[in-house]
Amino acid sequence: MPIKNELQTLAQTYSDKLSKQIKQRITEMDADDQSHLLIYRVLGITDNEGRLIDLYQNKGRFLYKYAGSFLEEATKLCFKFSFPDSGAIKIPNTLGQRPKTFEIDCLVNNDAIEIKWRDATTDGDHINKEHTRIQAITHAGYKPIRIMFYYPNRQQAQKIQETLATLYKGIGGEYYWGNSAWDYVQNRTHIDLKATLETIAEESGYGHE
Repeated sequence: MPIKNELQTLAQTYSDKLSKQIKQRITEMDADDQSHLLIYRVLGITDNEGRLIDLYQNKGRFLYKYAGSFLEEATKLCFKFSFPDSGAIKIPNTLGQRPKTFEIDCLVNNDAIEIKWRDATTDGDHINKEHTRIQAITHAGYKPIRIMFYYPNRQQAQKIQETLATLYKGIGGEYYWGNSAWDYVQNRTHIDLKATLETIAEESGYGHE
């Protein structure tokens, strides 16, 4: 299946980038000043545990960044496969001066699809910015659609998402999260992205432990 091969190639590209970034950061950390471990010890964390915490904190930042970018690109690839004319575009901000433009992740016919792997923000200002963005999309003649594959776990972040869902629906848009986001991609593209990614993970040797 050609799309699986493309997704597999994309996954390998992101995996290589992630590995390179982590190795570079580990090298940098080996030369870092470790005097802050004193404060960790005062708080009951051993030197060894403190180093591991710093290491995995850095690894986690890179992993989160690349995981999100990969899933968003993989989703775009599915839409591109089924809708060759789809892609990212920029539209003017007709409601203010900043920013001057908004980017639509994936425009499919008249549907302006925003793709998020996860949105854990708890910043209330995020709601205002998103409201302005979807209004600008509507003014441009497009229908705002948001798909988010993984819902945040923290209550405050969930409240932000609930508000965003209300904003989308209130303006005539659509909002999908969790299983409904995977289903939306499959229904629109006829590609089972989740199952394909599970197969790629299994074949790579990194299945469930």
